[in-house]
This record gives sequence, structure tokens and C-alpha cells, in this order.
Amino acid sequence: MLGSTRHPPRTTARGRRPGRLRLAFVAAVVSLASAFAAVGSTIPLFNVYRAEDGFTNAGISMSVAAYSVGTIGTLLVAGRLSGHVGRRPTAVAGLGLLLLGCVVLLDVHHLGVLIAGRLLMGLGAGLGSSALTAYIVDTAPARPTWLASVASSQTVMIGLALGAVASGALVQFGPWPRELGYLVAAGLLLLSLVLILISPETAPRTPGAVRSLRPSVRVPARVRSLVPVVAAVSLATWATGAFYQAFVPALVEEQLRTDSSLVLGLVFAAYMAPSALGAPLGGRFTPATAQRIGMTGFLAGWAGIVAAIGTGALPVFVAATVVAGVGQGIAISAATRGLLYGSTVADRASIFSVIYLLSYSGATFPGLVAGELSTIVSTPHIAFGYVALVLAATLFTVFAARDPDPDTADRQDRRHVPS
Repeated sequence: MLGSTRHPPRTTARGRRPGRLRLAFVAAVVSLASAFAAVGSTIPLFNVYRAEDGFTNAGISMSVAAYSVGTIGTLLVAGRLSGHVGRRPTAVAGLGLLLLGCVVLLDVHHLGVLIAGRLLMGLGAGLGSSALTAYIVDTAPARPTWLASVASSQTVMIGLALGAVASGALVQFGPWPRELGYLVAAGLLLLSLVLILISPETAPRTPGAVRSLRPSVRVPARVRSLVPVVAAVSLATWATGAFYQAFVPALVEEQLRTDSSLVLGLVFAAYMAPSALGAPLGGRFTPATAQRIGMTGFLAGWAGIVAAIGTGALPVFVAATVVAGVGQGIAISAATRGLLYGSTVADRASIFSVIYLLSYSGATFPGLVAGELSTIVSTPHIAFGYVALVLAATLFTVFAARDPDPDTADRQDRRHVPS
């Protein structure tokens, strides 16, 4: 029964030595974390760009949106590519684009350069993320059974948190505050490239690579009914992540009265890092129950965030952010676990492309609207708009969340997995 197993049966790469698969798993996790550490390294610098280069909230929001648009476009066109040309070549190309983005961001004094660098990072994240997350699931050990869904859904959050904290510390205490974070991120990306290149491939080349570049959104029929709730969860949680990137830097400085880059990195990490703690907690429940619990906790965290903004209390803000982060981790990992139920190697790149498309769409469109409104509405009022969005998503999740049908998944498994 689904309620007793709780986790998706997975088709693992066959004919590989366990040691080689462990290497590939480590390489994929390190690479995905490094990719998003590079993305997160920009966040503590947003206030530096505001103070020294005159960038506005609207301009910063535009750069966040440029990153998301680049990611969405790449996922639409190349999200299924790793299923045809292999995980490794696709991941290498994505990591290379992220590395190029770091190089461009070494010299930011104009908004156009920031947007260009973030766009390159978006292209790299889009190309690499679906390949690397599928690579993680392909190579994850069979035990513990929750490891595949947690590692594939939460490594992104851990990478963003580590990148923001490390960059904040380097901006505040290190030499070359505008460049050193990007240089460290570039070094991690180079290490990741080496690890991927020496790891085994898990998705052999198959015909149809060119056809796969046609924009397409596809999930297996057996879990298609789960997509609306996954969309609601992704919209609320990733929109909040975009809010923390675009508006929390100014909020921390103006409302919470600190201009410390390290504090800014820690505040962002307080949202992202606890997500990894929430993920194993959600593994104790079925996907639908975990999504309901996670989104309810996420809404409670947002209530505390708004209260802290009103009182200017930084400790309350951080505590509420942690609560929201844990709720996010429970909800996102459960949503991922539901879509992966009964998945095969051929399915995974498409499934993760859809997950990331929903996530980055959630980050982009509310962020664009909020960026336009930021010229006429204060940041605390913009936060109220996000609360309304989270409330709507939570109510929808509570009433509409469903578990995958194990009978359908079992039939699908029998068609794809040799006995």
C-alpha cells in the first residue's frame, strides 16, 4: 500500500558497479549544490549594487526575473535533452554556462551587466538542473528509500543557502568584496566539471535528441492528476524565494535596520537551509498528507514574517523564516516524491523539467508584478500580496492534494522494468 511504503519504487541504472554509481551520485549532488551556490552568491551583493551603483528594487527584481526567464526557456527547449544525449554532456554544458555567468558578474557596474550575468546563470541552471536531478535519482542508493527524492529536491536549497552565506561572509570580511564570491563559485563549478567527467553515464544515447528540442511539457499519465497541487506548492514556495532575493535585501536594511552582508546571507539561508530538514520529516507521511502539513506550516511562517516586518524585530523575522523554510521542505519534497512514484530512467528528465518549469514560473511572474509595483508600493505592502498568494495555494493544497495511484504505478513498472 502507498501509505505504508511512502516512497516511490525506482528503476536504478543496471550493469554498473556500486562504487561507480556512488561516485556518480556524489558528483551529481556536489554539482547541483555548486550550481546553485553560484546562483546564491549574487544575493548578498544586491545591497552593494544598490549603494554603490544606484540599482533600484525594480532593477534588482528585473535581474531575478532574467535568471528565471533564462531557466524557463532552457527547460522548455532542452529539458528532455539529457534523456537522449546523456546526463553527463547536458550537465557539463549547464555547468559551463554557469561558469561563464560568474565571469560576466566579476565586473558589475551597470544593470545590463547584472541582467546578462544572471541570464547566463539561468540558462546554465535550466540546462543542468533537470539533468543533474535526474542523475541523482538514477544513481541514489536504494536505502534509505527517501534519499532520492530528498536529495533531488533539497540540494538546490542547500546550494542556494551555502552560496548566500559564504558570499555574504566574503563580501563583509574578505578582500575584493565584489569579486571573491564569484571566484570561489567558479572554482566549485570547475571541481564539479571534473567530477562529472570521471563519473559513469546512466542514460545511454537514444534517437530523438533534435525532436526533444521542440518546446514540450510532459509528465507520465499515471501522475498527471497530481500536477495542479504541485503547481500550487511550487508557485507559493518559489515565489517566496524570489521575494527573498529581490526584496529582502532592502527590507533587512530599511525595516530591520542592518546593512550587514553576512546577516543578509544568513537571512536568505534561514529560508533555504531548513528546507532540507523538513524533507525527511515529510517522508514519514504519504505525499498528500505531507503537502498539507508543509503548506500549513509555510503559511504559519509567512504570518510570522509579516508580523516581524511590522514590528521591525529581526530575531522574529529569522525565526519565522526558519518555520517557512521547514514547511517548504516538507511540501516540495512530498510533491517531488509523488511525481516520481514508479518513475523510470526515461521519465525522470521530463518530470524534473516540469517541476522546474512550475517552480521558476512561480518565481518569475509574481516577481515581475511585484517589481513593477515596487515603484509605487512599499516593500511591506508587497509582502502582504505574497501572503495572499500563499494563503490561496495552501487552501488549494489542503483540499486538492492526492496520493499517486499505486496500482497504476505498478502496471507502469511491469511494462518498463524487466523481472
